[in-house]
Amino acid sequence: MNDASWNTLRGGFLGYLLSQTRNAAFNDLAVELEPMGITCAQFRVVAGIAHKRANTLSDFARYLDYDTGAMKRLLDRVEEKGLIRRVPCPADRRTLNLELTDEGQALYPQLMAAVKKVHERMLQGFSPQEEEQLQNLLQRITANTLHG
Repeated sequence: MNDASWNTLRGGFLGYLLSQTRNAAFNDLAVELEPMGITCAQFRVVAGIAHKRANTLSDFARYLDYDTGAMKRLLDRVEEKGLIRRVPCPADRRTLNLELTDEGQALYPQLMAAVKKVHERMLQGFSPQEEEQLQNLLQRITANTLHG
């Protein structure tokens, strides 16, 4: 490749770095979650419900950028583990809302402890000011996107 612009942030390297960072974080998280018998994708469902980011199949498909078939299969697996349940929506009985079971609520603090461990490892050597700066820069990048 003759064009050296690919290794600049504006030339494509930003996307690569963000993708590599996300992949590294998920790989580390997978190691931490494995003893709990849950995958990163399943964790994202539990956390998404706990943080009220999504509560229906279609909400989750948009939130996690999955097609609805793949999302249904993922939700089925999390439900089979006893971590979530589907309940009819009071406003529209055709829609099923997702909520955490007692088991899912009990597991949630352990899941978040695993996330904290990964994040602390990722931010090792960062000063509090650098952490704040990184957070602000990432929030600005997100705000600059069409869907931010």
